[in-house]
Amino acid sequence: MTNEATRLLIKELLEEKYEQYNRPEFIEDDPIAVPHQFSQQNDIEIAAFLAATIAWGQRPMIVKKGMEMMQLMDYSPFEFVKFACKDDFARLKKFIYRTFKDTDLVYFIGALQKLINDYGTLGNSFKSFYEEKGNVYDLLVTFHCRFFQYKKPGRTQKHLSNPAKGSAAKRMNMMLRWMVRNDNRGVDFGLWQFIKPSALYLPLDVHTARISRKLGILTRRSNDWRAVEEVSKVLQEFDTEDPAKYDFALFGLGIFEKF
Repeated sequence: MTNEATRLLIKELLEEKYEQYNRPEFIEDDPIAVPHQFSQQNDIEIAAFLAATIAWGQRPMIVKKGMEMMQLMDYSPFEFVKFACKDDFARLKKFIYRTFKDTDLVYFIGALQKLINDYGTLGNSFKSFYEEKGNVYDLLVTFHCRFFQYKKPGRTQKHLSNPAKGSAAKRMNMMLRWMVRNDNRGVDFGLWQFIKPSALYLPLDVHTARISRKLGILTRRSNDWRAVEEVSKVLQEFDTEDPAKYDFALFGLGIFEKF
């Protein structure tokens, strides 16, 4: 950032693009379309977590495979996870998306089942960890540790990011945006009120990172957690109460406008 005038122009651009893209039309080809199939919070939480888990690659394919997961769970993801038995796990053997294979999905469902048995709902587990740690970084680190405490995960562990190892944790930050932000625009759900939107980080991926560097609000070259902290600090200065809203603007500029 060179001066306050330039900073103001960038903020105005991001505000404009946030208004343009944060609307229901955004949902159709976005992974958030998967949890939007449900009305019950418990179902939304499970669908959001699983959809975010496979959110890399072409957006229409992510949505397609996310819907396939829901179909395998009879469109009752919370009930399926809570009561899944051996025969139910066998049904999941049909699923594969890129490097996320059936064995990974089986592990994820099993770990979710354990969390639900321990905390009642997936949301309650996040609430417990957040109240214990008090910030999103430690929440994500703790969730990663607890998620893989039930059984040796092997290669499956790579499908859940850990910022303690430097990961930008894009998919987890994206899911938190979905579940925490509540601006009544019909996109994000705003169901997890135990986290304030002001505490959220930007879901940093190749698109939002590229646009952030082009605008001068990110200088770090690696798309890692330090980059997430750097760009999120600037976005917090633009809007202290809701910095993650600019995800819509940066993503839209990168994907839709090829800025």
